[in-house]
Amino acid sequence: MDVQQLEQTAGALVTKGRGVLAADESMGTIGSRFKAVGIESTEESRRDYRELLLTTPKISEYLSGVILFDETLRQNASDGEPFSQKLKENGIIPGIKVDAGAKDMALAPGEKITEGLDGLRERLAEYRGLGARFAKWRAVITIGEGIPSMRCIDSNAEALARYAALCQEADIVPIVEPEVLIDGDHTIERCAEVTETTLHATFHAIHRHRVHLPGLLLKPNMVISGKQCPVQANVEQVAVATVECLLRTVPAALPGIVFLSGGQGAQQATAHLNEMHRLYPDLPWVLSFSYARALQDLAMKTWAGKPENVEAAQRAFAHRARLNAAASRGEYSEEMEQLTAA
Repeated sequence: MDVQQLEQTAGALVTKGRGVLAADESMGTIGSRFKAVGIESTEESRRDYRELLLTTPKISEYLSGVILFDETLRQNASDGEPFSQKLKENGIIPGIKVDAGAKDMALAPGEKITEGLDGLRERLAEYRGLGARFAKWRAVITIGEGIPSMRCIDSNAEALARYAALCQEADIVPIVEPEVLIDGDHTIERCAEVTETTLHATFHAIHRHRVHLPGLLLKPNMVISGKQCPVQANVEQVAVATVECLLRTVPAALPGIVFLSGGQGAQQATAHLNEMHRLYPDLPWVLSFSYARALQDLAMKTWAGKPENVEAAQRAFAHRARLNAAASRGEYSEEMEQLTAA
């Protein structure tokens, strides 16, 4: 394990004012998102769409890294150059999703366990050879009647820790993503309670597995009201609840935290991140973003699978990335939403 290299990569991923694009949707996920906007999901259409994102002019001003799906890491751009090499030449670090997805947990109705540890050591070695320098593993925690159970939380925490240790052994920076889902009618207080318990369990497992904290990043949910909750917390309440939860659970040795958007609207996710910086200007770790839909939605809809729409889609994508980069410095305002992507 090259500790210095891990720390350098982790630090570069959370450079102030830049975030991480999650472009690692599985075949099923990107297929459903394409279908919703009338795009047929084929190997060619997926490659074309991801090339649109990854070759957007000046996008490296706002992005430090991109999480790729296995298919994309193995693909070449239209000019024949591998996507991983194209990213590196543009000053963006290539990453890779390595989990095999959340599956139903045995004898635990409504709960999930993420699979993919079998053969991970060998896959990580291959991914590093293909250019990946960081990885991501997502755990899913559902809030509902009588759940989550500690068995679910602890099992997912253990898997996250084992994954992180294997990554660092391979000189790959692990991003651990214990996501408490936004689905449900739970209050922001219930979300805070479950998120705190989940993060405590995760870092306890990480400590047991001797993971080097300065070479690790966290990708958590924000503490937010459930989608169906009749009382929705406002921007300031979300910012306070989220940061206070992190202060109680996340070690200061961690270089950075990159939030998932988790089903929030694009503007909502940006506003929440900005408010955290406005209210808490001095934190032990960098707070940034690692969004998927909250960065991509408008670009995908604008593109609609048509070559003549590529430039307009890239402008939409760059505009959204620019706003989130501003939010990660506490410099975003709603007025910026009214500016044209041009």
